[in-house]
Amino acid sequence: QVQLVESGGGLVQPGGSLRLSCAASGSIFSINAMGWYRQAPGKERESVAAITSSGSTNYADSVKGRFTISRDNAKNTVYLQMNSLKPEDTAVYYCNLDCYTNFGKYNYWGQGTLVTVSS
Repeated sequence: QVQLVESGGGLVQPGGSLRLSCAASGSIFSINAMGWYRQAPGKERESVAAITSSGSTNYADSVKGRFTISRDNAKNTVYLQMNSLKPEDTAVYYCNLDCYTNFGKYNYWGQGTLVTVSS
């Protein structure tokens, strides 16, 4: 059993910053990649940023230069530092984990954390 616990969402004014965290726990043998997705009202879920076990990162064009993904391998935790937030960043943000357990390769989702950017 693997659990993902997210934190850090909330209400912030345009131009402000937030830091999301996602901690993975349970029967994880190794982690391939962790990432963040978001889903705005009425829209499909989209990839925001991801980081591999080797530290390689990729970002959606809409957040490049504003968001930074990082990872603490010892804690199986991924972070998303979000700066210069815009109203269009408002969404539920979901953590994603791609990993191996004792039973094989699996993909897991967090419960989501709401980020609202509004004045």
